Amino acid sequence: MSDPVVVIEAALRDLDVEHTRRDRGEYLVTLPGTNRLQTPCWLVVREHTLFVQAFVCRQPDENHEGVYRFLLQRNARLYGVHYALDRIGDIHLIGRASLDAVTSAELDRILGQVLEAADGDFNTLLELGFASSIRKEYAWRTERGESLANLRAFEHLFT
Repeated sequence: MSDPVVVIEAALRDLDVEHTRRDRGEYLVTLPGTNRLQTPCWLVVREHTLFVQAFVCRQPDENHEGVYRFLLQRNARLYGVHYALDRIGDIHLIGRASLDAVTSAELDRILGQVLEAADGDFNTLLELGFASSIRKEYAWRTERGESLANLRAFEHLFT
């Protein structure tokens, strides 16, 4: 078996993704996005697995049932990672891959799935779990003549 750290480091260079090595086998990868400007994603080599963890969103303010239903349904369509909650209720994508399965192509698939889910689901999670806060922010900005540019995705909430 190839050294998984060597494979991962080569893959990260080949994929040209921004990353920082914290320690041997520990990498913080920064994935650029559209809805979510960036998604930090940890890759950690453990004894038998590559552990993947990406913060997606803080604990929802409201509609917990709707948010959790969305996450559980979404889990059925994800590859290599799944949604999970940490001890305070923040939302993460986590996954594990056998070290034997870690290749540049597999790492690309997993990081691609993290990016697609975190960035693609971000506005839905905000709408489901923070609609009241978004409406308050819209009213505050409108009252003060502030820019509404980054609230355009939620215009349907303001009518």
